[in-house]
Amino acid sequence: MRGDYAAAVSFQHIRADELEWITRPHEPDEAARHVAELSELAGLAHTRANIWRYDPGAKGRRHRHKAQEETFIVVSGTLSMYLGEPPERQDVPTGGVIHVQPGTALQSVNHGDDDLVVFAHGAPPESEQAELLDSAV
Repeated sequence: MRGDYAAAVSFQHIRADELEWITRPHEPDEAARHVAELSELAGLAHTRANIWRYDPGAKGRRHRHKAQEETFIVVSGTLSMYLGEPPERQDVPTGGVIHVQPGTALQSVNHGDDDLVVFAHGAPPESEQAELLDSAV
């Protein structure tokens, strides 16, 4: 019976020890961000996903996606998200979710003393790079 189910349902299972963490470019005096890219590993065709790990004090690039909406789920730590024009800070604790519509300026920051881990999911996957903006912090 289990074999029939597995043959009828397609899925990918990714274990935490299979993740490859890539440290994103940053200045020598800046805290680092690390990303585990999930889209290809999970076989995502119509969405994209990453797990981000921010060292204490790390901040992402402020940007805006033209067509892609993004949803962020905080796995550990507190995500400070700066949204809109002018930027408004929203703090999202562990277990919290924040959804950002296309065209909204956003920047993720870890103001905490511990690592921040966030699952980020976007749809549709954009083929163009996001528009980069001046930092909110």
